[in-house]
Amino acid sequence: MNKSAFIIALIMLMLGLVGGYWLASSPQAREHLTPQVNQPNILFYRNPMNPDITSPIPAKDGMGMDYIPVYAEQSKSSSPEILFYRHPINPEITSAIPAQDQMGMEYVPVYAAEKNAINEPTGTVNIDGVTVQNIGVRTATAMQTTLSHTVRAVGRVAFDEQRMVHLHPKTEGWIEQLNVNKTGQWVQKNTDLLSIYSPQLVASQQEYILALSNLKALQNSPIADIRQGAKELVESSRERLKLLDVPLHQIHDLERTLKIKKNLHIHAPESGIVMEIGAREGQFVTPATEIYMIADLSKVWVLVDIYEYELPWVKQGDAVEMQLAGVPGKTFKGQLAYIYPYAQAKTRTIKVRLVFDNPDLLLKPEMFAEVTIQAGTQLNAIVIPSEAVIRSGARNQVFVVRSPGKFTPRQVTLGLASDGKVAILEGLQAGEQIVVSAQFLLDSESKLREATAKMLEPQQSTNNAMDMPDASDNKPIEDHKPPIGHQHD
Repeated sequence: MNKSAFIIALIMLMLGLVGGYWLASSPQAREHLTPQVNQPNILFYRNPMNPDITSPIPAKDGMGMDYIPVYAEQSKSSSPEILFYRHPINPEITSAIPAQDQMGMEYVPVYAAEKNAINEPTGTVNIDGVTVQNIGVRTATAMQTTLSHTVRAVGRVAFDEQRMVHLHPKTEGWIEQLNVNKTGQWVQKNTDLLSIYSPQLVASQQEYILALSNLKALQNSPIADIRQGAKELVESSRERLKLLDVPLHQIHDLERTLKIKKNLHIHAPESGIVMEIGAREGQFVTPATEIYMIADLSKVWVLVDIYEYELPWVKQGDAVEMQLAGVPGKTFKGQLAYIYPYAQAKTRTIKVRLVFDNPDLLLKPEMFAEVTIQAGTQLNAIVIPSEAVIRSGARNQVFVVRSPGKFTPRQVTLGLASDGKVAILEGLQAGEQIVVSAQFLLDSESKLREATAKMLEPQQSTNNAMDMPDASDNKPIEDHKPPIGHQHD
């Protein structure tokens, strides 16, 4: 019996050792047997889609997804310090404890991270990369370059006023013969235009003949004053004929023949085209009658109206190109000769004068033309896209990229604008990044951040602690503005 009992005990001992080894080698057993030294404590479980929904035990959402455990260390690191709570509608109303407004809306917590933003420039906006992409923020670089502008306008061909002649007779009379009787004729200088009969011209010729005869009779007089008087009479009579536009060749004929001519000729004072004829043969004319209007079209003016905002670009001497529908395929080159010192009352435009050579007479007065003025350039200008500027009436500002996701508003002074670009006179430096799209969303957020920054002044924190009710009352503040120090105009 003793031997049998010893054998049975030995077998049971061996079975116990084998079973213990098998249990110890099982992962499940090791998990239960090994002490959980490094395993963090699970505080609660949160909804995978909505972090505000939590559960003290493992659970599933409506779609069957497991709640995500929140550990002690994770909870501690992911819970920023809350400084106070602000009204959801009016940021100037704050509370030291969670509260609700009269409509039941929860006050919004203000974290310590927002307080650190106070050291940044006023209105600085911090946005994560996902939000930057979602709202479509695009940037551009302020570049120092040459800003040029081209002024395009419609012009009208006109006479060169310095090359126009309006011919009037110097005395009354009758036109005996018109030698140039068609408008559009080209006449050379000193061309015989017409002959006129004038009693005053006849009397002046007779006076000159008498003065010549008197000088011939008295030229040998021993009295010097008599001889001098006769000479002066001849000179005054001859000068009178010249003032009445009597041609020199007719005066010479009068001196040679001493015979009065009934008709005297009127010659063209300048070369040009006859644009108007104001009298015909047999017509009585006076000094008020315009007999001819002659214009030299070898050089013409083109009058162009430009807008006020284009006026700073143009200056005298700018090169100009012109095309006309009546002269297809040809480009005329000229220059800007004059900028008129007044604006048109109805159109609010400024007239400028362009000058073009017209040797082939292709440019005709009253023709319309398309004009391109190669306006001057502004060198070394800091240029940005015009769409980057937020124009708020009293000021102009842009958003400058300080770092990825961080944008700061900055006031700028604008210069000339051209082709979708604008020059910056003050406020930006070359190479800075600015926002060119979604800046209005950033502007709204910037104003909200600025209001929040005003509430985070040092004296406010002290007043908050002194004036806010005790949290133990468990009674929220409802739409009552805090005492002085919490309100900011």
